[in-house]
Amino acid sequence: MKKPKIFTMSFASVYPLYIQKVEKKGRTKDEVDEVIYWLTGYDQTSLQQQIDNRVDFEVFFKEAPQINPNVTMIKGLICGYRVEEIEDELMQKIRYMDKLVDELAKGKSMEKILRK
Repeated sequence: MKKPKIFTMSFASVYPLYIQKVEKKGRTKDEVDEVIYWLTGYDQTSLQQQIDNRVDFEVFFKEAPQINPNVTMIKGLICGYRVEEIEDELMQKIRYMDKLVDELAKGKSMEKILRK
């Protein structure tokens, strides 16, 4: 079975798009980073290493220090799919990140985005 294209795309190629999306709505790169840190367990140094190494999404999530245990609290539609119902684990993690960035761009408070 052929892998979805997003699995083999480099995270570094999509990361600037996340930033661009939120900056258009008055949010910041630091907020995008905070969301990514929360979701994946990466810190500033390890995230930058992944970007510099141009790893694909598959490697990015495989090497993530720790997926936040509260990801199950992320619910709703992204790209026409309910994130909580996506069966492929990697695709679900990618869509979790998309959903969090989307919520950031829509002006939700960080407290709500980070499920506190």
